[in-house]
Amino acid sequence: MEELKVMIVDDAAFMRKTLRAIIENIGHQVIAEAENGVEAIRLFKLLQPDLITMDITMPEMDGISAVKEIKAISSDIKIIMCSAMGQRALIIEALQAGANDFIVKPFHSDRIAHAIEDLMSR
Repeated sequence: MEELKVMIVDDAAFMRKTLRAIIENIGHQVIAEAENGVEAIRLFKLLQPDLITMDITMPEMDGISAVKEIKAISSDIKIIMCSAMGQRALIIEALQAGANDFIVKPFHSDRIAHAIEDLMSR
């Protein structure tokens, strides 16, 4: 699998650091990190990553709203939602908004690797 350009969106710095380590360990490049949906949209337009990991609960703009806006710009972008809240309704809402997969925190690196491989092979 080719190296992907990934953007990590999460308001928690330690979570971005954890995800960055996992993503880089499986051979991909993290080209940007954002703390909220507003920043994510701005960086997406600027950098055009191949894949985004998106938290749901963030200040300024939540992940579901950001997914809708990013998907309106580029329907091809692959987005994996990440949230500590494994609530069924939120998962369904995220997927309806255009997310391609959903991972519940805390992460297991093999689950993230599998989600990325699965998405990119579609």
